[in-house]
Amino acid sequence: MAMFRVYAAMLEEWGSHTNLVSKSSMGELWERHFWDSAQVAALIPATAQRFADLGSGAGFPGLVLAILLRQRPGLKMALYESTGKKARFLAAVAERLHLPVEVRNLRIEDEKPRKFDVITARACAPLERLLPYAHQFWKASSRAFFLKGQNVDAELTQARKSWSIEVLSHPSRSDPRGHILEIRELGPL
Repeated sequence: MAMFRVYAAMLEEWGSHTNLVSKSSMGELWERHFWDSAQVAALIPATAQRFADLGSGAGFPGLVLAILLRQRPGLKMALYESTGKKARFLAAVAERLHLPVEVRNLRIEDEKPRKFDVITARACAPLERLLPYAHQFWKASSRAFFLKGQNVDAELTQARKSWSIEVLSHPSRSDPRGHILEIRELGPL
């Protein structure tokens, strides 16, 4: 909890000059951002070590998972954020909390293909745009966990026009309208 308190204080401090999260959602930080992100940890395979968080923003879910899983042997978390101010925030939090995090300040499309065990995203892009990003980091044993809202069915319908996916939908514990999509197989049609 002490690490989350430091993270929250840094969010508030940096939020005064950097648009990290909306001012209205800062009052709901613990439930709307921390808890929403943290619920993914229970779904992650125990053997997963290499993580990619796409469009990390203020670190949801990537930094939250790095805090919760920091004791996992071999853990390496790559946070992808194209906005320089947000990337500097992510790096500052990771350094302050001594997290096994690498911040990649670039557009996901500009990254060379790399392979990860787990790929996460929250509020990054609609599924039809998110799947090509995830695919460049995909290997046969990869899993992706995408936090999605009430339009998840429409996003899945659209994505299946171009992608072959095996997906499980887990109900969100933090928002009755939300879902965590667990992608187990991914490939273009």
